[in-house]
Amino acid sequence: MPPRAYWKGSLKLSLVSCPIALYPATTTSEKTRFHMINTETGNRLVQQMVDSGTGDVVEKDQKGRGYEVKKGRYVAIEKDDLSAIQVESNHTIEIDSFVPRDEIDRRYLDHPYYVVPDGKAGTDAFAVIRDAMKDKDRVALGRVVLSNREHVVAIEASGKGMIATTLRYPYEVRDEADYFEGIKTPRISKDMVELAAHILDSKAAHFDPGKFKDDYEAALKALVKRKAAGKTIEAPKPAEREGNVVDLMDALRQSLKGKAGAAARRSRSTSRATTSARRRTAKKSHRSSARSRKAG
Repeated sequence: MPPRAYWKGSLKLSLVSCPIALYPATTTSEKTRFHMINTETGNRLVQQMVDSGTGDVVEKDQKGRGYEVKKGRYVAIEKDDLSAIQVESNHTIEIDSFVPRDEIDRRYLDHPYYVVPDGKAGTDAFAVIRDAMKDKDRVALGRVVLSNREHVVAIEASGKGMIATTLRYPYEVRDEADYFEGIKTPRISKDMVELAAHILDSKAAHFDPGKFKDDYEAALKALVKRKAAGKTIEAPKPAEREGNVVDLMDALRQSLKGKAGAAARRSRSTSRATTSARRRTAKKSHRSSARSRKAG
């Protein structure tokens, strides 16, 4: 059963609209989490909000939002104040434009949500918008208010539904020039680049998230299990740092040689397995024929 919808409203394309619901497409609930505890008693610690001026503990009904207008001075913002901000994207995602998928800079991608029809009414309109985007291989851009913030969203067809991904604003994306400008441009021989390209070819694959393995999470779960069982936890010896590459060309050649050797070993292993399977099949066939002659 899917979780409760994160947002409900309408998806609008010109005069065509349909009721939709957004559901978070990702979750962190399976990750191992720690709580803060008192190491002497083993009891969990409870956080409290404290008034920075008086030092008094603030009760839940006394907490509120405030914007700092100048150092130490805040203007209180009530929940009703935020409700007074009426923009269309509070309840409607209006599609402003359609853009080619490959033009969206991945740095702007933020949080993905599944988009599904909300009820039977409007299912036809939902399917029309979805299939039109599929046919044109375009991504819709619109706006939606989530958690008291307006976000630009990129909506694309996905199977029977759609996926809406919130996008960051330009002021949230740092300029790459601030980080890349100081990178030197050394002279690299064509042979080195070709060798590196061969190594890339040897590791070519297709994107398959099913092969992703969170080794740290698995080790973390094992550590917690051992600790809960009262077993001693011993820290492994720190790994030795690899030295600097003295000869880049030689390192590339050795890397390629290692990949080629591994490929050859896999090929030999496959060949041996195939030969062995053929032999077993031949033996079974021979025994079966022998039994048939004996029975005759």
